[in-house]
Amino acid sequence: MLPLSFALSRHVLLRKRILASCKRPAAFMTTFLINQPRYAWLKDLGLKEENEGVYNGLWGGRGEIVTTYCPANHEPIASVRQASLEDYEETIKKAKEAWKIWADVPAPKRGEIVRQIGDALRKKIKDLGSLVSLEMGKIFVEGVGEVQEYVDVCDYAVGLSRMIGGPVLPSERPGHALIEQWNPVGLVGIITAFNFPVAVYGWNNAIAMICGNACLWKGAPTTSLISVAVTKIVAKVLEDNKVPGAICSLICGGADIGTAMARDERVDLLSFTGSTKVGKQVALMVQERFGRSLLELGGNNAIIVFEDADLNLVIPSALFAAVGTAGQRCTTARRLFLHESIHDEVVEKLAKAYAQIRIGDPWDSTTLYGPLHTKQAVTMFLDAVEQAKQQGGSVVYGGKVLNRPGNYVEPTIVTGLPRNASIVHTETFAPILYVLKFKTEEEVFAWNNEVKQGLSSSIFTKDLGRIFRWLGPKGSDCGVVNVNIPTSGAEIGGAFGGEKHTGGGRESGSDSWKLYMRRSTCTINYSKDLPLAQGIKFQ
Repeated sequence: MLPLSFALSRHVLLRKRILASCKRPAAFMTTFLINQPRYAWLKDLGLKEENEGVYNGLWGGRGEIVTTYCPANHEPIASVRQASLEDYEETIKKAKEAWKIWADVPAPKRGEIVRQIGDALRKKIKDLGSLVSLEMGKIFVEGVGEVQEYVDVCDYAVGLSRMIGGPVLPSERPGHALIEQWNPVGLVGIITAFNFPVAVYGWNNAIAMICGNACLWKGAPTTSLISVAVTKIVAKVLEDNKVPGAICSLICGGADIGTAMARDERVDLLSFTGSTKVGKQVALMVQERFGRSLLELGGNNAIIVFEDADLNLVIPSALFAAVGTAGQRCTTARRLFLHESIHDEVVEKLAKAYAQIRIGDPWDSTTLYGPLHTKQAVTMFLDAVEQAKQQGGSVVYGGKVLNRPGNYVEPTIVTGLPRNASIVHTETFAPILYVLKFKTEEEVFAWNNEVKQGLSSSIFTKDLGRIFRWLGPKGSDCGVVNVNIPTSGAEIGGAFGGEKHTGGGRESGSDSWKLYMRRSTCTINYSKDLPLAQGIKFQ
């Protein structure tokens, strides 16, 4: 992710125009935002008032029309015609046919096309970042940072396209070669969530493509415009290179399309990002057909602060981890464990830092905190705050809905709860931070691990021995294990994902590419003899 200080001065005028429009009375908002002159940049992304939500080399869609709304003001942006099941059937057939062509393209050539996709995204990065802010609700620099992740993964995939492959292994038999051969799985289905409507698709798409797979994308219905805009950019690159557009197919839709993808044996790998509850249903449907799934699900992430920690690092880290994206990251810090000797001091400093958070419209360059994505999320936030109070917690900051248009709530700090309170063990996708006391390293490491999810975790300490115990077999059981940095803000070069109810999947860097390929162990006899393994004689 890009730092919050990322400067984008050339778009100051754009942000001011959007900001002004958000403050106008609702009576003036008589049409879709896309039809208002100040939103003309949406049309530069190829969007219009009613958009086709299916792409398989051609644009179409015969399903229902879904309108998406700006979370900052509840104004309608534009609409997308979703896919019908007939559209799905037609698209998956075209994607499978496109794969036959794509699989024959040499991997470095596939990497060159992915490089061009990255370059095309660079040219539209600010408009796409603005669209992420407008439709999802995250602040502008985070929106641009998310598109940057897709660009970065494209750059990473270009190099990877010349490196993927297996080893030549020593054979125990003379005159024999033992090798690993890696081939694409075929068609990769990608179901993404609202909170990272560009980056998560990019993690999967760029790596899957250089591995030789075709992709079928279903984004969240509430961020359908982003899915359409990104696909238009990708499709143009594919068409310019005279390869089938269906290599990167799009199928906007709801649960019926997602269920069809999960149950369809023609989807060779299904990558799903979303809640643990829905992810479990997806996993069961895929497993029932003995298919492959890559799951990126929930996280109940903890920061642990020991008595020797540098509080100059702790306060901004906890603030960003708990409040960034209005608490709607899978890596958001939801539990803050403080050593009892520093608990009161840290809570006081953190509450003061919360009071300085600049809440506002996502496009304002001074804003650090925007709205929740939907009205339902606001209700969920209020329910969680009430449960925390009922279970013995005290709200020391926030806890209320803000009196302004849009889905705005106060970033919230709750103290006094027992670490095993049911609400503490529940992932609420909202900016609520539960602050808890601990005494010993042993107990707090165990408390970190006692929740069902295992995505991200972090400790703050200067003790070298403690750091390596934290990284070791009796330390954190998460997929992301940090020291002296927040739980959020992962780099693309490492494998991203978590354990337990987080799903076990890995995306982006390191050797995550292996999940998008199938491995064959190949033995080649180049001698005139036929020795058997393990010295077996069969005569």
